[in-house]
Amino acid sequence: MIFEDLNVKPELVKGLKEIGVKEPTEIQKKTIPLIKEGKDVIGISKTGSGKTIAFGIPILEKIEHGRGVQFLIIAPVRELAVQISNELKKFGKYIKFSAATVYGGVAINPQIEAIARADIIVSTPGRLLDHLENFDLKLDKIKCVVLDEADKMVEMGFIEDIRRILNETPNNRQVLLFGATISNEVDELKQDYMHNPETAQAESHVDEEYLEQYYYDVKQFEKFSLLVHLLKKEKKDLCIIFCSARSTVEMVTRNLRDNGIKCDMIHGKLTQNRRLRAIENFHKGNPTILVASAVAARGIDVKDVSHIFNYDLSPDAQEYVHRVGRTARAGKTGKAITLLSERDHDVFREILSRFPVKVEQLPLEDFERLKFNAGIRGSFRGGGRFGGRGSGRPGGRFGGRDDSRGYQGHRPRYGGRSSDSSSSYGGRNDSDRPRSGFQGRPRTSEHKPRSYGGRSSSGYGRSK
Repeated sequence: MIFEDLNVKPELVKGLKEIGVKEPTEIQKKTIPLIKEGKDVIGISKTGSGKTIAFGIPILEKIEHGRGVQFLIIAPVRELAVQISNELKKFGKYIKFSAATVYGGVAINPQIEAIARADIIVSTPGRLLDHLENFDLKLDKIKCVVLDEADKMVEMGFIEDIRRILNETPNNRQVLLFGATISNEVDELKQDYMHNPETAQAESHVDEEYLEQYYYDVKQFEKFSLLVHLLKKEKKDLCIIFCSARSTVEMVTRNLRDNGIKCDMIHGKLTQNRRLRAIENFHKGNPTILVASAVAARGIDVKDVSHIFNYDLSPDAQEYVHRVGRTARAGKTGKAITLLSERDHDVFREILSRFPVKVEQLPLEDFERLKFNAGIRGSFRGGGRFGGRGSGRPGGRFGGRDDSRGYQGHRPRYGGRSSDSSSSYGGRNDSDRPRSGFQGRPRTSEHKPRSYGGRSSSGYGRSK
């Protein structure tokens, strides 16, 4: 099938071909006809399957340029909002329209001016509410609202913001929900704001034919040494190293640089310009290694990522799916490697029980044990709770007996406010505002992570 078979406008077909997109993906085949018919749609498919094109084509076909804001696209994080706007401009270059990209942490006056000219607003929920409440934004001409990564927005605590936004739109507007996974919590939005929605589901996980998934069972204080060993050993193109906390991102980045490995980092406390610059440079392969927090799992779309390294796991099991979805895209192969220590075992067990993933254990090889500096100095804000001369403010909590060894006996703190949140102007947290904290499961002296009812020594035993 080609896009002409879906009755897509020639101008859009031309734009798609110029960016190398000639045939529709499965989710595009299933959703574009439904959206063009005006139906409310729930689209479920894996990360990187072309959801932006799926809802972008029908939107661009219906635009009446110069008649005010007609379409609203809401995304959980600013990077994703920027990415969506850029994609629309690329394949819609032969359609006359104007899009305003709206997110916190930057000056608001240019956004007000852009909205005055816009046919489409692509926004994070927090800053959009600021425009509605404080700057007289009207959504009474909205024809369609898209909630991209809807499940993530619910998880981040945006559901009430989304309700307030949807309440400002006409009752007869079209609503589209898209995501790699759609939880039961989203049912509240579906029942209250959608009219007889159609569900279109494509592959919701990366195809095992293209993605190889492995894990190493390793002591916490040896994680960094193993990571450096693998970075030197693996034949890779671009790779992303995911960490569950901002403090860990900063520590890992600093220690990689101290060991002569060129890398950059991205997390929610960096300035907007620095985050966008890091993604842009990573796109260009300078550097080829990006250390990232969970915020980047939903906000980075880079086609040539060959490797994902999970330095540790997020307490949200679903985040694993989004992390590994950054590789094995567009028919290319990829590899995801998880460094699993004792504190990661509970969530890893949950990942294996909830999602149809096949993760093979690899035996530990000989590797050089490297010193890990858990204090953050220099240009990084935040640091270890170790005293010393770190210039940043105290950051993560790095307990554990392994600290005295000079290795990485650090431990991210999940309670309370997320360390990966990001503030917008005037005190409102913008696109990264999290739900208040994950408290973790209680640990006891009887905890024996390497024994899981007769399975393999690691307890996971899912081999390819």
